[in-house]
Amino acid sequence: MIGDAHIMRQETATKADPVLPISRADGFFEFDRAQAKRIGEGLADAYRNADPFAHIALDNFIDAEVLREVDRQFPRPEKGRFDDAYSHLKTGYVLDKIRSPYIQDLLSALNSAAFLNFLEKMTGIKGLVSDPRFTGGGLHETRRGGHLSVHADFNFHPVTKLRRRINLILFLNEGWNADWGGGLELWDKGMTHAVKTVMPELGRAVIFNTDSDSYHGHPDPLQAPEDVTRRSIALYYYTAPDGFRVPHTTKWRKRPGSADQVPPVTDRVRHVLKHYFGKGEDG
Repeated sequence: MIGDAHIMRQETATKADPVLPISRADGFFEFDRAQAKRIGEGLADAYRNADPFAHIALDNFIDAEVLREVDRQFPRPEKGRFDDAYSHLKTGYVLDKIRSPYIQDLLSALNSAAFLNFLEKMTGIKGLVSDPRFTGGGLHETRRGGHLSVHADFNFHPVTKLRRRINLILFLNEGWNADWGGGLELWDKGMTHAVKTVMPELGRAVIFNTDSDSYHGHPDPLQAPEDVTRRSIALYYYTAPDGFRVPHTTKWRKRPGSADQVPPVTDRVRHVLKHYFGKGEDG
């Protein structure tokens, strides 16, 4: 299903009142720590009781004009960083490719202690830390014909070995047409159907637990015009490892009745061996 007007209304603030106020009074982006905690606490029940896994979709998450400026200062297009059979025509930009102090300052605020407090109060997950390497995260862009197959994300950071816990996806696409596709699908654990689809409209944030069965993606090719791309901020948050868990890379899943591709089992085995005996991305 595409969207759910009733649920979306329950999860959104008014257009005039962002869910999480952000200031720039001193020349840099900043969330108020006490206010962020209160807002997180107020969203906790909706987040933790969501189906098919803990998540929330929030319209007007932060000031739309801030995000419009991010879109205006978005990096120049490059060849797809993630361009393969599973994430076709997709590009990701990390800090060394984001030559914008404005965008870097916003990313810093979204990795700040105040924002982590918001996430902890909402999700109930304590001890969250950000990823200064932006591994897999940063700014994302997908072109016409591109897609992201349904998957669950890798569960341990390849360098720090911290456990991945939370995803934040914040969309930058003003006036997105639903006929173009590109909605973020959240699938049930048995991979029988998409329980919810969230269209990638400007200011809409999707935050969710990145468990090993948190299946999501936008698997059908984008039908947007050639000069329109699907853009987002993507940030990931971690905690210290807790107990034994089998490490895995991205777990691609095949939709029922589809021609979706999945990697061979040997790829997953190689990832486990690399996690325990290999070197991380920084060597």
